[in-house]
Amino acid sequence: MHNPKLTPEYQGLIRARLDIAYDGGPYSGWGIQPVERTVQGVIEQALAVIVRRPIRLTVAGRTDAGVHARGQVAHFDVTPEEWDGLRRGHDVLPENSLRRRLNGALGMVLRELRGTVEITAASRAPLGFDARFSALWRRYSYRIADGSTRKDPLQRALTLWHERDLDVARMNQAAAPLLGLQDFRAFAKPRDGSTTVRTLQRFDFEQDADGVINVNVQADAFCHNMVRALLGASLRIGEGQEGVAWMHERLVAGIRDAKSVLAAPHPLILEEVHYPHETAMHERAVLTRTRRAVTEAAR
Repeated sequence: MHNPKLTPEYQGLIRARLDIAYDGGPYSGWGIQPVERTVQGVIEQALAVIVRRPIRLTVAGRTDAGVHARGQVAHFDVTPEEWDGLRRGHDVLPENSLRRRLNGALGMVLRELRGTVEITAASRAPLGFDARFSALWRRYSYRIADGSTRKDPLQRALTLWHERDLDVARMNQAAAPLLGLQDFRAFAKPRDGSTTVRTLQRFDFEQDADGVINVNVQADAFCHNMVRALLGASLRIGEGQEGVAWMHERLVAGIRDAKSVLAAPHPLILEEVHYPHETAMHERAVLTRTRRAVTEAAR
C-alpha cells in the first residue's frame, strides 16, 4: 500500500497544492485544449510566468464548459530550488508568495477576464498527497427556480429557470435508490478505458423559503457529465413526465437514449473536495488507483 515511488519526494520534488475558485462561464471547461480558453490553460500560463518553465496541473475533478467551482483542488511538482525561488519580499514561506504571485500573473494572463479565476489558497502538500486520487469525495451544488418561483435577475447566471413546476418530494423519492455503489453508465458519457462505477453518497433536493430548489450531489468521484445527466433525469420526474422509479430502472438497465438529456451547466458549482487526514493521503491515493485499475480491468 505504501509504495514510495508513487510520491514526488522519491524523485526529489516538492508538491504544491492549489485551492481554486472560478466562474466557468467564459471557459470551455477545466481541461486544457489546443485552441479554446480553459481554466487549466490560464492557470498553467500564469504558473509558467512565475516558475519560468511549463507546468502541468493534476486536478481533483474536471469540470464541463460553463461549470463553476468554489472548492476545486489541483497540484503540481517543482524542484526544491524552484520552490525556494518562489519567495519574494517579506514572505517567510514560499506558499505565501505562490498564492500572491500566481493571482498577480493570472491578472496579466486574463486581462478583461481578471477575477474569473482566483487561487484561494496555496500550500506545500503533505506526503503522498494527490489532488485526484487522495480525495474521499466531491460535492456539487445546483440551483433551480421552477415555474411557480419568483425569478431573481441577479441570480440568473447561477440558477436554472425551469418553466414548469417541480415536485421536490417526487425528485427526492426517485433519487434515494441511486445512492451507494452503482454502475452509472446510464448517466455518464463513457471515456475509453475508464470505469463508470461510482459511490453516490448524497443526492437530494431542498426548497428554501424563496421557493428556489437547492440540490446537493456528492460522490467519491464523478463520471463525465454524470451530475448533469442525473439532474436532467430528475427534472423529467419532478415535472411528472416519468414515474418515480424511472431513474433507477434506467440505472439498472444501463439505458442511454433520446431521453438522456443533460441539465444546463451554468448553475452547477463544485463546492468542495474532501481529503483524509494528511497522514493517510498516500494510502488513500494508492487504494483509489488500485480500485480503479481492478474495476476497469473487469469491464
